[in-house]
Amino acid sequence: MDLHLLIDNLTNPALLFFFLGIIAVQLKSDLKIPENSSKFISLYLLLAIGFKGGQELSHSDFSMEIIWSLLFGIFLAVAVPVYTYFILRKKFSIENAGAIAASYGSVSAVTFVTAISFLEIEHIPFSGHMVAVMALMEAPSIMVGLFLIMIFKGNKRKSDIPLKTTLRHALFNGSVLLIVGSLMVGFLASDVQAQGIKPFTTDIFKGFLAVFLLDMGITSGKKLSEFIKKGKFALLFAIVIPIINGLLVAIISGAFISDIGNRLLFAILAASASYIAVPAAMKIAAPKASPSLYIPMALAITFPFNITLGMPFYLYIIQNFN
Repeated sequence: MDLHLLIDNLTNPALLFFFLGIIAVQLKSDLKIPENSSKFISLYLLLAIGFKGGQELSHSDFSMEIIWSLLFGIFLAVAVPVYTYFILRKKFSIENAGAIAASYGSVSAVTFVTAISFLEIEHIPFSGHMVAVMALMEAPSIMVGLFLIMIFKGNKRKSDIPLKTTLRHALFNGSVLLIVGSLMVGFLASDVQAQGIKPFTTDIFKGFLAVFLLDMGITSGKKLSEFIKKGKFALLFAIVIPIINGLLVAIISGAFISDIGNRLLFAILAASASYIAVPAAMKIAAPKASPSLYIPMALAITFPFNITLGMPFYLYIIQNFN
């Protein structure tokens, strides 16, 4: 791996703020980002990346690569939770295995946003339709996770799993709706109109990302201690499975995607895990699944790995194994 690339990533100010958040927790500091501010920043990041993706998409020619990318994204969102479920069942209950599998089949919008920032720092172009791919990958994995729980429990009573309510949440939860809506707004807006809000959608983006990653660092630091008590299997799964998924997708995507930036985004989507949409859905549909297990796995282990070592590693694979 190119050490220069790795060092550039690890010294990225936004990433250093993430480490600062973890350190603050270990030092028992009272540093924290107000909850309302944190929520606003997360909404801002989704809005900005969706809008910019829509702008890029409006300037792109519709091609078979876009169609294959969308189909491949949906395939990953279905295949990953299916195969990981059976690995997880060796150690965990049906509910926990289903919830964790759904988390790793779904995606992390924050990891995706951080990957875009990484590509911009390295001056590597990417296409706007990858935002649509990300949006499409969130809901299918939640559905698959729920179906796996239902099938293997042998119990489909509505009182246990309100499927209609949960699927509605998966398709229309705030993060999915905002990024899809922003993508459409960006697609419809003219260049002149987009230029008018560029200071908001582009110029301050990295600053807000740094503050948000500081907040993520504080949250991860708090989750880390309770996760350590869960044993080695969960820790290994949270590192090894993302590496396998990201590595395979980094290589396979070369068969139908030519742009390095798009392939890296695909790899990071495959390697990421949801710690926002899936927990919200599982809280409704699978209350017996333990949030103290699947949230720390995604947030305290997989997320830091992907944004520190994962991105430069997958990029190295893509650039050297075409």
